[in-house]
Amino acid sequence: MRREFFAPTAEGEARLLILIDTFTTKTRGLEGRTKLAKLDFFLRYPPYLARALEVRNPDVKVDVGADEEGNIENKMVRYRFGPWDPAYFGVLGRLIGKGLVRPVPFGQGVGFRTTDLGNSLAARLRRDKGWSNVAERARLLKRHLDLSGTGLKDFVYDNFPEVTQATWGTKL
Repeated sequence: MRREFFAPTAEGEARLLILIDTFTTKTRGLEGRTKLAKLDFFLRYPPYLARALEVRNPDVKVDVGADEEGNIENKMVRYRFGPWDPAYFGVLGRLIGKGLVRPVPFGQGVGFRTTDLGNSLAARLRRDKGWSNVAERARLLKRHLDLSGTGLKDFVYDNFPEVTQATWGTKL
């Protein structure tokens, strides 16, 4: 049986850096891999983000270009608790190794915070036109979907049966 290799990409690193930085405050970070994976799912798949925001706050709209619907550098897979990317371990390791993110304990496990260097790079990425949609969507996630990892998992299960009923290992 052939095993797929899920390598970290520069695009994945940039996207997760923006996401983690958006959820980093003076006292908190992004709390856990489950939360990270579910939020990243919405960043990677803008049509699902638009649907999620419609459920949470029908007044908030997200423009999704036709080119964005299938334009994903690495597809996520259906795993035990919904969408997951096996490259997360590598991407997070690279962000930590580069001094851009640091792991931080929280009540249920390990979360992630940007360092000063990571915050500075995330700010530069946000100003880059190529990352402006990701940055704006990360802000929308913070504003409207800042739930716990379990809360986000339950939200995905309740509202996106086509994702959660897929067979384990299926590319989304």
